[in-house]
Amino acid sequence: MTMADISRRFRNSVPWGLRLAPADRVRARVIEQHWRWPTLLALCATIPAFYSELLHAAPPPLSGVAYALAGLMVGAALLHTGWRSGRLATHLAGNPLDLLLAAGLVLSILLPPSSTSTTALVLRLVLAFVSLVRMVWALQHLISRGGLTYLLLLAVLVLGACGVGFWLLEPRTPTLADGLWLAFTTAATVGYGDVVPTTPASKIFAVFVVLLGFGVLTLVTAAIAAHWIETEERTIEHEILRDMHRQIATLRHEIGALREELAAQRDAPPPQPPPPLGGSEREPV
Repeated sequence: MTMADISRRFRNSVPWGLRLAPADRVRARVIEQHWRWPTLLALCATIPAFYSELLHAAPPPLSGVAYALAGLMVGAALLHTGWRSGRLATHLAGNPLDLLLAAGLVLSILLPPSSTSTTALVLRLVLAFVSLVRMVWALQHLISRGGLTYLLLLAVLVLGACGVGFWLLEPRTPTLADGLWLAFTTAATVGYGDVVPTTPASKIFAVFVVLLGFGVLTLVTAAIAAHWIETEERTIEHEILRDMHRQIATLRHEIGALREELAAQRDAPPPQPPPPLGGSEREPV
């Protein structure tokens, strides 16, 4: 089983509420790939916006800008890909999660700050979870040949960002090293108990660190396992190819020998007729 097979089974076995453009619409697939990373960056920008709404009674305007930009990015990517596929209605119907996400991101601008409204906090938590699912789904393409390096780099970046988040949100992590340690133990679900989240903001952040870290570490583990399996498969493939090359070389040699034999037979002089039976002919009486 190759890494691409694992990615395909992972995508097809989970009811994501998301669907790629049809495989026969090459232009739509290319456009979908072009939108992938800008959409991911826009969704990542909603993380500080979420905590700004949670920690401040009057959050800065950049929070609303981040939500609006992410919503417009998700909606534009969905519409552009569907339009290029020539099946806009089908593409929209196959991606209800993107529709929900785009509408929720725009709606969150109109909600009151999460620090003053429990309803707004719950809705933004649901929206953050949907955004997390969307980001994990978009990263599945990294499970491919050569994608292990990118996944390892992504895991390091995610753990680093989570460490910075704990460093800023948790008073019991006065240094960045403490924040990184808490991020690692939380993402790996180890839970040593030496440092734990104590504030509401850091506890909420810990929930997403567990989900995001579990998703990223799972992808890394799957990529490593697939890399080992693929190495064995490549060895077998090389042996099969070498055997095929030997057999093809043998066939070429035999075909060449047959051609030379046929050419020799064509160039040979025609055979002489056999002499008549019974010696010389007798004269008629």
